[in-house]
Amino acid sequence: MSEAIKTGGVHHVALTVSDVRRSQAFYTEVLGFKHLVDFGPRVLMQNGSVVLGMGPAPDPSQAIAGDRFNENRIGLDHLSLSVEKMADLEAAVRLLDERGVAHGTVNALDAFGIAVLAFRDPDNIQVELTAPIG
Repeated sequence: MSEAIKTGGVHHVALTVSDVRRSQAFYTEVLGFKHLVDFGPRVLMQNGSVVLGMGPAPDPSQAIAGDRFNENRIGLDHLSLSVEKMADLEAAVRLLDERGVAHGTVNALDAFGIAVLAFRDPDNIQVELTAPIG
């Protein structure tokens, strides 16, 4: 039997979105991603450690009109990004409030040694910020 494939960290995440420019603005203005390059109708951004691609449905004929993200379908459940410390989660709450972005509370997950803050992007994709407790 062969060994399992040895993988490293995540290289990039690609999201299908309904409006590329609206989503680009959200991820740059709220989460600090920087624009790397446009390629066709798609865009690549980076936050220093994660490359994030987004674009329209690869096959528009199969796209569902007016569709919104739903983590109960097969595929992506949520996108989790780490922040350095708990104070960063508290600062994120203030920024989200200032920008009118609905969000949950900071919840400690003691069994995992982290706290999380969840909110949604313009297509309803759940984004989670995670910080170590302590």
